Amino acid sequence: MDVNSVTAGEVEITYEASGPDMGQPVLLLHGWPDDPRSYDGVVPKLNAAGWRTIVPYWRGCGPTKFINPEGPKTGETAALATDILAFMDGLGFSRLPVIGHDWGARVAYLLAAARPQRVASIAALSVPWAPGRIGVPPLPQVRAFWYQWFMNTEPGTAFVRENPLAFAREQWVAWSPPGPWFTDDTFGKTAPSFQNPDWAAVTLNFYRSRWGADAPDPRFAELRQVAEEASSIAVPTLVIHGATDTCLLPASFAGQAQHFTGPYRQVELEGVGHFPTREAPDKVAEALLTHLGEVGQH
Repeated sequence: MDVNSVTAGEVEITYEASGPDMGQPVLLLHGWPDDPRSYDGVVPKLNAAGWRTIVPYWRGCGPTKFINPEGPKTGETAALATDILAFMDGLGFSRLPVIGHDWGARVAYLLAAARPQRVASIAALSVPWAPGRIGVPPLPQVRAFWYQWFMNTEPGTAFVRENPLAFAREQWVAWSPPGPWFTDDTFGKTAPSFQNPDWAAVTLNFYRSRWGADAPDPRFAELRQVAEEASSIAVPTLVIHGATDTCLLPASFAGQAQHFTGPYRQVELEGVGHFPTREAPDKVAEALLTHLGEVGQH
């Protein structure tokens, strides 16, 4: 595995690349609260099939850093997507297949909706998509989003700033069934990424701007508007979610196919929660390889 960094707009993004040097590249975007270790069970299988995997750390996560430490720490999805577009430019890629989990899925959807010429296909894990601006979800999902409401309060904001590791770990505990995928050792391998000095600020802005407690960053208005105005996604899409996910409830994925006009496939994994790449890496890799084999890079 090669670890490198590239300047992408206002951040210097650290990323991990592995697989054959001349293999077809595929971009893997991790979720929250997580880091590239979430793909450790999947990447070797993609590499063995000839894919060159590229896995960046988000702004505020792990070794990725802001070029101006005193600048704004925007975490909204449009900012993350802007980072990825600049990251692709920095590596010389005009178009890539994109795989994303959680935050990564939201960015994959945004790129597919607003910049479809930049993505050959998307695979979105654990997050559904619907057109338009976000609205109040059904009440069971409102209850599942407790952590988001918590971060939109002053006491919650203070807690996340003071206890990033405890807050991150609680989501791992709450969102998926217990099993061998989650041990002190596995969490310990990812925990250092949450000790980035900007992790809490980016996290809080992501969820506070989502529900209006923080004002949207005007620098990303155009991309945000184009994404919100998109009525459908035409890019070939695979959606994978767990049948026992208690973060984004399985009911959230019902009827989603109507919003996709291109090739679309949805896979629900029994006994799996919010972290499919960690909980069922073999099944996820199989679905991804089928998807990538069908759509390729063209």
